[in-house]
Amino acid sequence: MNEWFRAAADGRMTLTLHIQPGAKKTEFAGRHGDALKIRLAAPPVDGKANEALIKFVAATLQLPKSSVSLKSGQTSRRKVLEVSGTTAEALACLVSS
Repeated sequence: MNEWFRAAADGRMTLTLHIQPGAKKTEFAGRHGDALKIRLAAPPVDGKANEALIKFVAATLQLPKSSVSLKSGQTSRRKVLEVSGTTAEALACLVSS
């Protein structure tokens, strides 16, 4: 059901995301295959969308930005984030928000 995120043995969570940069507003847009779709208002220029993504996920989960890191997909719409300090329950709530 929630194949877009996985928990590691050390408690960190890995999120698979599909990003739509240049949207009218930043928001969660539901599921996109095996990923969670996020619309970002930031343009895909000079890493602005990646920075906006990290800020948005950290703020939504009420975590410091240092708890969220981009593991892969720096120039792709498909990105993998690693998040520490959250729970599977908190992540599951993102789909319904």
